[in-house]
Amino acid sequence: MLPEAKTARYETTDRPTFEAVVGRRCPTCEVLYANAAQDAANQQQQAESMLARGVDVLVLDAVDTTAAASVVAEAQRLGVPVIAYDRFVADADYYVSFDNELIGYLMGEALVAAVLERAEEDPPAGGRRPGVLLVHGSPTDPNSAALAAGAHRALDGEDIDVLAEYDTPDWSPDKATEWVEAQLTQYPGRVDGVLAASDGIAGGAIAAMKAAGLDPVPPTTGQDGELAAVQRVISGDQYMTVYKATTQQARTAAELAVRLLRGQDPLATAVIDGVPSLLLAPRAVGPDDVRRVIVDGGVHSAEEICTRYYVDDCVRTGVLEAAP
Repeated sequence: MLPEAKTARYETTDRPTFEAVVGRRCPTCEVLYANAAQDAANQQQQAESMLARGVDVLVLDAVDTTAAASVVAEAQRLGVPVIAYDRFVADADYYVSFDNELIGYLMGEALVAAVLERAEEDPPAGGRRPGVLLVHGSPTDPNSAALAAGAHRALDGEDIDVLAEYDTPDWSPDKATEWVEAQLTQYPGRVDGVLAASDGIAGGAIAAMKAAGLDPVPPTTGQDGELAAVQRVISGDQYMTVYKATTQQARTAAELAVRLLRGQDPLATAVIDGVPSLLLAPRAVGPDDVRRVIVDGGVHSAEEICTRYYVDDCVRTGVLEAAP
């Protein structure tokens, strides 16, 4: 059960990988699938429908993790184990995700380095400290709070002003664009960097800054390693992304689901608020990391990244070899 389709990875990576692994590990198993389109009530109905159809394991990426508590309670009443996928849900049987506070720290650390380096090369007018905007994720997603905590850990104590912060409803790039546009008006000439909590939000923030005539665009973070974001990274529009091996995450959840289906008791790598958890490690990706992490790692091919608009950028960053 996935929460939405605005984030590209869910339909292009998570779902097909999960289904493929279950198909190999348990050929007689049937995978029931639903996407809630960012509607918690819709997801509640989808979960009730799946439970009524007699599912044996529920893998839930919750739209609203507070509302999802009732889904977990009903599933467990029926003896159906619940795997909280990507987003933590209290009292789930297992949790499969990434270390989100570490992701936030990686983004914050990269932003601090970029902003301070640029401030040293080109000091802000009037001797002011450089300023940044923090564009967080959805307030209903507990991952957002962990990402924000990690980002603040990197920013706290640095010679940088946090001008404003925003919790982006539904992780919406459009809403991120609108908010950043308003902040550029409120803080003219003072935005020296943007901590965007996802690649989609980064795209919205960058669109707002380009529309405002900022050239070059202030350093902007992201996460997910989406194809469009990787292209922005090699072109210099986006400073970095954090790659999460979503295929590995989906594979881990699928293996876990099959083991639970067979009555096994899989070992966890951590325990979070009493829930056995399997946490995967993220990787920070700048322009010089794209070939090694993204291309060689099989995330996106050089052909996918290096369309005709990005060939020169691909050569410059080593994604493609220069023509002889």
